[in-house]
Amino acid sequence: MAKKSIRDLEVRGRRVLCRVDFNVPLDSAGHVTDSLRIRAALPTIEHLLKGGARLILMSHLGRPKGGPAPEFSLRPVQQELAKLLGQPVAFSADCIGTEAEAAAHALKDGEVLLLENLRFHAGEEKNAPDFVTALARLGELYVNDAFGTAHRAHASTEGVARALGNATGGFLMEKELRFLNDELADPTRPLVAVLGGAKVSGKIDVIENLIAKVDSIVVGGGMMFTFYKAMGLDIGSSLLEEDRVQMARDLMERCRAAGVELLLPVDVLVADRFAPDAGTQVVDRERIPAGWIGVDIGPRSIEAIRALLGKANTVVWNGPMGVFEMEPFSHGTLAVARALVQRTAAGAITIVGGGDSAAAVAAAGLEDGFSHVSTGGGASLELLEGKLLPGVEALDEA
Repeated sequence: MAKKSIRDLEVRGRRVLCRVDFNVPLDSAGHVTDSLRIRAALPTIEHLLKGGARLILMSHLGRPKGGPAPEFSLRPVQQELAKLLGQPVAFSADCIGTEAEAAAHALKDGEVLLLENLRFHAGEEKNAPDFVTALARLGELYVNDAFGTAHRAHASTEGVARALGNATGGFLMEKELRFLNDELADPTRPLVAVLGGAKVSGKIDVIENLIAKVDSIVVGGGMMFTFYKAMGLDIGSSLLEEDRVQMARDLMERCRAAGVELLLPVDVLVADRFAPDAGTQVVDRERIPAGWIGVDIGPRSIEAIRALLGKANTVVWNGPMGVFEMEPFSHGTLAVARALVQRTAAGAITIVGGGDSAAAVAAAGLEDGFSHVSTGGGASLELLEGKLLPGVEALDEA
């Protein structure tokens, strides 16, 4: 994607308004429990500060309703960021208005200010012109390093980028676009897509977009049962989207017509109820018992997927293979993750879309074993669907 680079900006002595994604989990005492998203933005933040920028950081946190709420304050993030940067971080108790403007104008070269939660104002998500204008007063240049919100046309992601001009992506944004767009546009083949998750409806656009690009598609997770139904199989009490059965048939036919291999699991781990201590058995996909629920792919399916991935040179993975949150049903997802770590070590490009697959990889402590693990679930999904992201479109062309 030919967008202007942060490397092209002359930032010394200038106020740089930077959108980051500090939407991090907090515990009941208000401490950051996972700083991954903060750490992901550090290369951009440190580059701007070393370049002498007067840096103003803005982010949302959670989903506050109708105004300020203490539990959604970014103050805990201020402390975590100061610790990670090894320097003081100023804080403004509002993201717009006289206090924010005074704090922004008081910055010296190499200093940083964090604004309070953008979503304390309804104008953020509405991309309201008056809120955009108020944000634009704070900065002279704009950098967007919040890939996870780039699919939203909000004031801080789209409106202010156009209002200020001089708008570039940060290093994290650049990396996300390189892997999720550029690598898949011109991949080293074979290119395999591994798709899971609960519902076919959430992945229809992804499958349709990828059919023209990939050599093989693996389908697992809850969505596989709608495909089984389309094949005329009984699925017991497994998850089914009845209104998507014909669509699943159509997708299978389109894969056949395009010469794309569609790998559906041949065996399934089923449970007698939806609980971690449920009774389980592995059955062929043709023999799912009445009343039982499919919760993971089976061992023969794991081996078939491993064999396919063993030949792949580029892999994109979005969605778990089973109910990975429950340990007895996590084995298929973990097997895919470990197979991809092996492929990465062998030189393949492996890309994990955000959301549940990224959470599964992180829970297994394997995130460093992939070429790229996306920080944006919704944004990565929309890119894989072939959609344009408003927060990217608003950035200056190279």
